[in-house]
Amino acid sequence: MTKPKILRKLEGGDRRSIGRSNEVVAEVLAERKLFSDLFAGFSFDDPVVRARAADAVEKVSVIHPEYLRPYRATLVGELARCEQKEVRWHVAQMLPRLRWNARERQEVCDILTGYLCDSSSIVKTFAMQALADLTTQAPELRPAVLRQLKKLTVRGTPAMRARGRKLLAELSGSIRRQARSAKGRRAG
Repeated sequence: MTKPKILRKLEGGDRRSIGRSNEVVAEVLAERKLFSDLFAGFSFDDPVVRARAADAVEKVSVIHPEYLRPYRATLVGELARCEQKEVRWHVAQMLPRLRWNARERQEVCDILTGYLCDSSSIVKTFAMQALADLTTQAPELRPAVLRQLKKLTVRGTPAMRARGRKLLAELSGSIRRQARSAKGRRAG
């Protein structure tokens, strides 16, 4: 497979560096058609290119989550199963940015729950955040997510415990606001 020009900018160095990832993000934001070339970076054998492509795709998806729509099956399929930690933590960030039906949400939830067992604390922390984010479109998942977050807030790494406390506070506040809103609608 010939490497697109945009992916050649992601070569070199090691996975701990984002290299020219931000430059690539700017190019893709200026020219949408480059997104498919960038997404193709997930398919290359070079772990540096895969890591940086994951970083760039995730950054673009913050601004344009709709760019991910054609890649939904790939995100929950081969990319979700990828063992490379840099790919996993970016996939975790991207999954809640898409709208999923009930069956797909459960699949996404299962993927993210699986990531909670990853050897990388970064993957685990991003999975915690992603699970919490997913509950905004899937309130039915909130009780299970709250249980998971409570466990990880007790036994996780310091970063996971801190993130867990923050997420628990946010989700608890959200539940209280919804209850007050529902009570107000019934009273009116």
